[in-house]
Amino acid sequence: MHDFASLSIRAASGVGGVVGYAKKGSTASLAGGLGTGLLLVLAGYLSLQAFHKHKNSYFALILETAVAAILTWIMGQRYMQTGKIMPPGIVAGISLAMTVFYIYKIATGGNHIPPKTE
Repeated sequence: MHDFASLSIRAASGVGGVVGYAKKGSTASLAGGLGTGLLLVLAGYLSLQAFHKHKNSYFALILETAVAAILTWIMGQRYMQTGKIMPPGIVAGISLAMTVFYIYKIATGGNHIPPKTE
């Protein structure tokens, strides 16, 4: 599996921010959700472009790892304070899984690029 394959999770981050704003008027949710969503979509785009060139984008992998780790920390703290599963517990769990996945990708040399066939 390649690091750019998780586009739905990237988009969900942005959508979650918009929903948080619409339901509670939380500008922090809007900024955080859209900010992390945009950063993750950008990283996915950079990684996909590098993949098409048969290269790895370590910048994208590091950006994805950092954003996922920050989301894990922030939403994990929020879950510990409130005990609410939705959204902080779910987001923290998914972000933790993605952080582990991105660290694995970095440790194993990035996306495994198939050789060019001619």
